[in-house]
Amino acid sequence: MNTVILTREDVKEAVELLKKGKVVCFPTDTVYGAAIRYDSTEAIKRLKRAKKRPESKPFPMMVGNKEQIEQVAYVSEKARKLIDAFMPGAITLVFRKREEVADEVTNGFETIAIRMPDDAWILKVISEVGVPLLVPSANISSEPPCHTSEEVLQQLDRRVSAVVTGESGGYFSSTIVDVSSDAFRILRQGPVTEEQIREVW
Repeated sequence: MNTVILTREDVKEAVELLKKGKVVCFPTDTVYGAAIRYDSTEAIKRLKRAKKRPESKPFPMMVGNKEQIEQVAYVSEKARKLIDAFMPGAITLVFRKREEVADEVTNGFETIAIRMPDDAWILKVISEVGVPLLVPSANISSEPPCHTSEEVLQQLDRRVSAVVTGESGGYFSSTIVDVSSDAFRILRQGPVTEEQIREVW
């Protein structure tokens, strides 16, 4: 396949590709992401092939608003405090998924990792697609995450449908916090620190 080069002005084109189940890479407030709509089996297969992703590893989800989190996950009062304090931002929260979310979305896991990016362009795209997106980092699995569209093309040219040109807003992936039980657990340290999380929790 030929990879189409888009800019941030090409919102309509990016949205249409995502609606059709295609893989679109774009810069986020952390690193470059490779996005698909979450409710398409074919899109999930495409993204796994593009990234050479292990079958056992689920994709993180990006939402455009807090209401979308409640639609796909069970949210405790303590977790809601973290949402209010740090979203949108560089934090990913791991929740118990709702039963109506297909097992293929989480590779059979009972939990789902969700982030709301601090990027108005991405939030607009998610809003216009109409459903949350699955957005892992835009790179071949086991390779370093990418920070520019040029780096993405070096790894994923002809493996994805489109790349939005630009540069990511950060050099570190988001902090990942498991909030699926009564106590939080940090799975990956990132820009949001444990001390900040404890203050809110």
